[in-house]
Amino acid sequence: MNVDKGYVDAPIDSTLNLKEEIIKLKKEKNAVILAHYYQKGEIQDLADYIGDSLALAQIAARIEAPVIVLCGVHFMGETAKILCPDKKVLVPDTKAGCSLADSCPANEFEKFIVEHPGHTVISYVNTSAGVKALTDVLVTSSNARQIVESFPEDEKIIFGPDRNLGNYINSITGRNMTLWNGACHVHEQFSLAKTVELKKQYPNAKLLVHPECKNSIVVLADKVGSTAALLSYAIESDAQEFIVATESGILHEMKKKCSNKTFIPAPPEDGTCACNDCNFMKLNTLEKLYNCLKYEQPVIEVDSEVAEKARIPIQRMLDISEKLGL
Repeated sequence: MNVDKGYVDAPIDSTLNLKEEIIKLKKEKNAVILAHYYQKGEIQDLADYIGDSLALAQIAARIEAPVIVLCGVHFMGETAKILCPDKKVLVPDTKAGCSLADSCPANEFEKFIVEHPGHTVISYVNTSAGVKALTDVLVTSSNARQIVESFPEDEKIIFGPDRNLGNYINSITGRNMTLWNGACHVHEQFSLAKTVELKKQYPNAKLLVHPECKNSIVVLADKVGSTAALLSYAIESDAQEFIVATESGILHEMKKKCSNKTFIPAPPEDGTCACNDCNFMKLNTLEKLYNCLKYEQPVIEVDSEVAEKARIPIQRMLDISEKLGL
């Protein structure tokens, strides 16, 4: 067995039905599989729970099983481990990173905080454990507005790392938060011109936009919200057609929940495909998930001192969200 590549590199019997074997292993190991909405559909279908970042953190915090397999990206595995230090947290591929988290190295963010004394630090959950440890309270796209508004209007706030989400929250709250200049490569890539063309092609379609997108896309939206909020809107709406400007993995659940409706992925700038995928999210595969469960590797570990500091803002996020009914 070799994990040098970031995943268990071990041969798999080609005659195995991987889906059935994963279900068997999950029961044998007393493991729970959590999957983000951006995972491949076949992985979402095998998960015990699927959700956005807030939901996965909330679920991880209350799980009793001794083994958690987090199918998402690395920072999600770290968050689960920080919340569940006594549990074994596995990820199928440790190389499944996050461009947004990578845009905010902890040492540089610490300097930024020092340069802006007297500020409360609010960070998006899409960050490393090191950045979380520097933060006063974390947010997700599901609760960012409510958590920001829980502070006094004159509170001086640093918001990192996503400038697009920060700009959006500033625009709808009237705040003037100081923003770290980071972004998600997926949400940055949506094409304004191609989205406008899609709206002309589907004049009755509702445009669903994640707040990590650029403002030029956000202002066109019929609904701006977290992945979970966009899913709920699609389920509850009377509309039959939707253009979706977020990572294309969410279309799997949208189509499952709304089989009679049409979902069109908003296209990226590069024009190589009709949808916009996160190459990190898509690193997780059935083969990697099978070997992850079989060998119980790779294991997520977080430095105990960092974890202790990072747990505080994560718990504050969960507590505020519970208080607000989110």
